[in-house]
Amino acid sequence: MSEHEGHNVDYGAEQIQVLEGLEAVRKRPGMYIGSTSEEGLHHLVWEIVDNSIDEALAGYATHIEVIIEEDESITVVDDGRGIPVDTQKNTGRPAVETVFTTLHAGGKFDGDSYQVSGGLHGVGAAVVNALATNLTVTVKRHGNVYQQKYERGQILEDLEIIGDSDSTGTTVNFSPDPAIFIDTTTFDYSRLKGRIRELAFLNKGLSISIEDRREGQEQKDSYHYEGGIKSYVQYLNEDKEVLFDEPVYINTINEGVQVEIALQYTTEYRETFLSFANNIHTHEGGTHESGFRAGLTRVINDYARNMEFLKDNDDNLTGDDVREGMTAILSIKHPEPQFEGQTKTKLGNSDVRGITNRLFSAGFEEFLLENPQIAKVIVDKGILAAQARKAARRAREMTRQKNVLEISNLPGKLADCSSNDPEKCELFIVEGDSAGGSAKQGRSRMYQAILPIRGKILNVEKASMDRILSNEEIRSLFTAMGTGFGSEFDVTKARYHKLIIMTDADVDGAHIRTLLLTLIFRYMRPVLEAGYVYVANPPLYQVKQGRREIYMNSDEELEAWQTENPDARYTLQRYKGLGEMNDDQLWDTTMNPQNRRLQRVTYDDAEEADQVMSMLMGDEVEPRREFIEENATFVENLDI
Repeated sequence: MSEHEGHNVDYGAEQIQVLEGLEAVRKRPGMYIGSTSEEGLHHLVWEIVDNSIDEALAGYATHIEVIIEEDESITVVDDGRGIPVDTQKNTGRPAVETVFTTLHAGGKFDGDSYQVSGGLHGVGAAVVNALATNLTVTVKRHGNVYQQKYERGQILEDLEIIGDSDSTGTTVNFSPDPAIFIDTTTFDYSRLKGRIRELAFLNKGLSISIEDRREGQEQKDSYHYEGGIKSYVQYLNEDKEVLFDEPVYINTINEGVQVEIALQYTTEYRETFLSFANNIHTHEGGTHESGFRAGLTRVINDYARNMEFLKDNDDNLTGDDVREGMTAILSIKHPEPQFEGQTKTKLGNSDVRGITNRLFSAGFEEFLLENPQIAKVIVDKGILAAQARKAARRAREMTRQKNVLEISNLPGKLADCSSNDPEKCELFIVEGDSAGGSAKQGRSRMYQAILPIRGKILNVEKASMDRILSNEEIRSLFTAMGTGFGSEFDVTKARYHKLIIMTDADVDGAHIRTLLLTLIFRYMRPVLEAGYVYVANPPLYQVKQGRREIYMNSDEELEAWQTENPDARYTLQRYKGLGEMNDDQLWDTTMNPQNRRLQRVTYDDAEEADQVMSMLMGDEVEPRREFIEENATFVENLDI
């Protein structure tokens, strides 16, 4: 699409089509924004930002600002054409008012105004208005500054001219309604920042900034990437060792569909692949992904055969082989995207599979022929992956023959529970034999199983599948859980619906916890997605007053207690590890469902978690040092 394609179209009131009223939004907000939790709250911001992104996609806006104001309201500013202010013929009201008071009243529903539109369908502005205690829209257009105010979707005053301006653009300020967003109306800066950075990568040349003006939290970040998704790949690979310097970049258009792909290979054993359709992260994949994957596998195999890297009697490389170590971003822009799947993040347009395959294949074939040295590196990486895959299969078959991964032959060190109900059963992974002994004695034998592990498990970030499978501690965990692993992983076979990591509250314990979380994140991710993974929070101190025992989980808790009880007489014990507790203490403080503190492990942002994992567990030392220095005071709360 040319930068100013569509400039001949008059973006006026006649482009704003009224399709239906607003009444239902406040009654059933979840239908329109997914939920009224923190997720839904942040969704309001994207509904307004998406309208500004549309102006950028059409070639009119170059700069967008998102501001969290001191009063927790949000302001979004763009330098686009400004929402039309002239009278809308169907309603006799100003078009901007129609946009903010009527569902589906946007230029998105007229194919002439926007060739491609970011985000999901344009219910945006009206939904945000309905769910805000107050909203003010200010438009610079026709040399004037226009403004209109609303309260919970109702018009407070007619559109009026409040000044003049020689520039154009739209500013929207809104405050989410606490009667709707009961959980919280507080915006998370880092969450907004992540998506804003993503939007800057996905729309090359666009400048987009986020600023926090709340007292004591003042900060600002601005993003602008001339390289677009090519810069995105480089950003994702910052902490990884790359096999060639410049990412492969293909950007082409066919039948009105723009296909943009950037990819680069690293020395890693896994792929990092993010796909987008009209700026929406398509977590569940879709037709664009399957077209890309098919094209990648075919082109690499064809090239390898033509150059005789693969001989006649060699098997073709599989999709997994050619994607090992690949970091890729696929972004398509479609005039009529169809989203499917549970969370509406799967692209369903059938034409896109062929278009993506065709356009990518042509560009990638050309790249390999023009860059034979890089082409050889890519093919060699795939051949090496195929060899490791075959070795892993042999290891798996040997493992099967030994029945090590059969439930009938559970690992000897596992102290299993007697219940067979996975929903009630808990598996504690405990560091060291002494803690394992206390845990076995203190547990509830009906529902709690104990698996002790010795020392630090293998760092899977730096290991191939055959090495992982030959590690006894890891095999014991796969076996105990009963889920299998790799492509055969089946979360429905999980024998426990709580997998609890119970390590000492010291540096070694934190390291073992990180190694285990890395293993779960990489090879047991469905268990994490199902919400089965927890971290136990054993106490650091015991305060004893006569027969009374009080347990503290941190220095801060102890200091607070000491401040509140300045004259108290007590004895203080600091636990160096779980092994120092006797079995009834361990039960009371860390394992008893009545008293214990468990932290469920989640990952809101797989990409962010992926980077943290790579940085903390990878080979590059400098980024890790910087991260630890920046986050030293928060390490205890690191939520991976």
